[in-house]
Amino acid sequence: MRSRSHYLFLSKFYKYCKQNPVRKQQAISFASGRGTCEAHQGFIKATAHTSACAHTYLMPLVVSLFLVLNMVWQCHAGAFPPLSAKEECMLGLSELKQSIQTLDHKLVLGEWQLQNLREYRYFPPPKLRQISIPNDTVTYKTTAPLLPLGPGNLLVHDKDCSELYDRLQPPSGFYRIKPKAASEPFLVYCDMEDGGGWTVFQKRRNGKVDFNRDWADYRDGFGNYELWNDEFWLGNENIHSVLIGDEYLLKIDLMDWNGQTKYAIYDNFKISDEKDQYRLSVGVCSGQAGDGLSGGTNMVEQWSASLSGMQFSTRDQDNDRYLQGNCAEENIGGWWYNRCHAANLNGKFYRGGEYKGENDNGVVWGTWRGLWYSLRHTTMKVRPQHAMAGLGSGAGPEG
Repeated sequence: MRSRSHYLFLSKFYKYCKQNPVRKQQAISFASGRGTCEAHQGFIKATAHTSACAHTYLMPLVVSLFLVLNMVWQCHAGAFPPLSAKEECMLGLSELKQSIQTLDHKLVLGEWQLQNLREYRYFPPPKLRQISIPNDTVTYKTTAPLLPLGPGNLLVHDKDCSELYDRLQPPSGFYRIKPKAASEPFLVYCDMEDGGGWTVFQKRRNGKVDFNRDWADYRDGFGNYELWNDEFWLGNENIHSVLIGDEYLLKIDLMDWNGQTKYAIYDNFKISDEKDQYRLSVGVCSGQAGDGLSGGTNMVEQWSASLSGMQFSTRDQDNDRYLQGNCAEENIGGWWYNRCHAANLNGKFYRGGEYKGENDNGVVWGTWRGLWYSLRHTTMKVRPQHAMAGLGSGAGPEG
């Protein structure tokens, strides 16, 4: 077996001959057996000086050097004739086959990715992107998932998360849906637990998203759509488009700061269009959290706090029945206020539960923890009523 020094010597020898045309000619003469003895001796002496280890390894390498130099001489003397037209054609055909094979592999990968997008349309949490800021420190920023535009819309054919669940039963996550054939698809969080097929339109988790916003924000939607516990409001226009053409259940999942959970389910949940200021309509309530949207069982409270039939209000568009002020301004969020509420899930996020203030403007559900206890987690989600029989009551764990 040849040593590493053997190959180092060959490498140095080749570079030496390449840089010295005279020595190259001597190498050719040496390999071919031509030339004088003096020339051969001069060549060997010259090459021996190219490396400190040449004297040690010169003799064992005579055979290898002869083969290498003989090849150099043959190439120099034209011993290998140029390729024929047929040989050049065969070589080109081989290269073409290799290119086709590479493209075929890319095509298979692309088909797999397209099939995955058609079936799941799942957008995983984005990776952290490193960015620099002026004071030479480094920070990290998450980038929101980008939705395909143009022809990508043709891949979306699920009206809501229940259709997606019926077709594939994928895991919970962010998916694109297309409630209207003529509209653009949009991103939603689908809760595939708790019976499956829930389209989530509101989440409160950590107070990182400000819910005290103008009409346009509540109409179009806002928040983060990256992680399962991000906070968002899907947008009144999007909610309205999901509810068109079917009867829907509304499920509200609640959690307090002790980890206790309750829920309320409403049938016949509807929201009108923007011309009618996204008016709310709910039916019969069931569940352990009480009927917060109707103001409870007290008739007097229901007259001033029932939200069914109310139009949506924001700080810049007052549609409530409170003549002395704007409920949205007082309660720090957009909602279906009456005079004002017994439930306000878009209110100010207070940590710890109980809070004090001039107004009962926390994230509250009055029929469970009262108006002066701000909840930790809330989720509002919808599913077609006909899904109840096949998918359970929806009384599962908090989503």
